[in-house]
Amino acid sequence: MIIVKAIAELKKILFDVKSRRLITGFVPTMGALHSGHVSLITKAKKDTDFAVCSIFVNPTQFNDPADFEKYPVTIEADIYLLENAGCDMLFLPTVKEMYPEGLQHHLHFDLGFIETILEGEYRPGHFQGVCQVVHRLLEIVTPHKLYLGQKDFQQCMVLKKMADSYFPLVEVVVCATVRELNGLAMSSRNKRLTQAERQQAVALFNTLAYIKENIVPGDLHNLAQTASQQLVYRGFKVDYVSLANADTLQLVDSWDGKEKIVALVAAFLKDVRLIDNMIVSG
Repeated sequence: MIIVKAIAELKKILFDVKSRRLITGFVPTMGALHSGHVSLITKAKKDTDFAVCSIFVNPTQFNDPADFEKYPVTIEADIYLLENAGCDMLFLPTVKEMYPEGLQHHLHFDLGFIETILEGEYRPGHFQGVCQVVHRLLEIVTPHKLYLGQKDFQQCMVLKKMADSYFPLVEVVVCATVRELNGLAMSSRNKRLTQAERQQAVALFNTLAYIKENIVPGDLHNLAQTASQQLVYRGFKVDYVSLANADTLQLVDSWDGKEKIVALVAAFLKDVRLIDNMIVSG
């Protein structure tokens, strides 16, 4: 696996790759990699000729500085996982390399209402920061395909909207959430949980499964409220348990029995904020 830190070196290598008419796949990450990330690399290797991964903890998408400081850094283990997965190149830029003009000089992305609900409501500015860094990375890597994980359901929709506007030739591939055997969605934030807390965190998956098992046509308010109360009972501080149209992310209060619905949840377990989602109908 080639490891590069400078944009100029990366572009030189990718120019040679593309001159041989090889298809490139790109997986952007913030490190602290796990099997979910590996599954994206595996998919990129299957679909394309040259798989690129980036590791960059992006400061512009953290509305809470303390959260940025606590984000786990496990670079040696990350490199080991990527090499075993057959990743062809790892891009490891510094903040200065990514933002040579500073953190304040950037585009404003028109994301519509999906920027203001759910994660957007509880993490103001988060999606602007996400779009900022992925826009910058796509400019640098210019891949044929971009691979994202469905665990960040709303983020996938935001990045698809951004890519459609600025990089229409890039195919966005959303891959299924990878879970532990007990159902817990794999996440870099899980590294901050104790073993007992990891077992407790399975409640997010169980809550989503409860919604899927109990959703019926009609009003959905009581179902969402009951699901939220279950998490509170299990020791969580809940930001939201919401149901939305799975294609538009428009929040819904009732269901006609046909519309494809996604349930989304965000909650704190002590000081670790966890998110998850599940398609519960359609």
